[in-house]
Amino acid sequence: MDSNASDAVPAIPGPRTGERLPQTAQAAVKIVIVGGFGVGKTTMVGSVSEIRPLTTEETMTQAGIGIDDDYGSETKTATTVAMDFGRISITGKLVLYLFGTPGQERFWFLWNRLFEGALGAVVLVDTRRLDVSFDVMGRLEERGVPFIVAVNSFPDAPRHPIEELRGALDLAPEIPIVECDVRRRASSRDTLLTLMHFLHSLARSGALT
Repeated sequence: MDSNASDAVPAIPGPRTGERLPQTAQAAVKIVIVGGFGVGKTTMVGSVSEIRPLTTEETMTQAGIGIDDDYGSETKTATTVAMDFGRISITGKLVLYLFGTPGQERFWFLWNRLFEGALGAVVLVDTRRLDVSFDVMGRLEERGVPFIVAVNSFPDAPRHPIEELRGALDLAPEIPIVECDVRRRASSRDTLLTLMHFLHSLARSGALT
């Protein structure tokens, strides 16, 4: 029996022209963007990704009161519950796949899976609450994932000299710290380039295996 036209399976649209993986791409690297709740991970992935970013944001509800970090909740209405995903071509041959982690502690059980296969990480920090960064960096160190620290430039956040921040975060001298405005594509891209340069230096020294 012939099928009616209405029974036909609709065609699944492919990627838009600008979202196809460049034919020149020779290497792909997994990078994770980590940090506490509300530090700008979703914004960074969205600002720098050359494809439509995949997000898993859900509306924040009363159920999270007393459980989640409520810092900034007066303006933040959604939170990442699984991951953010984006892609950026650093060069014609090198592509980065970006995975943003959920910041709320009750979703941290997802981190280990997201860290698998990651070559490096960007730790986003907010100078108004540096304390939330220690657990993040500790988990990366436990997994052996190299990272850099990016200070997100919130308008009302206090500014400190880089070396003061290094001391406050108890960072080794070789770990780069940069300032970043995650809303700006160029600033986010420069942060990722800093990470790639750091990973390259580790590889040359034999510290990256």
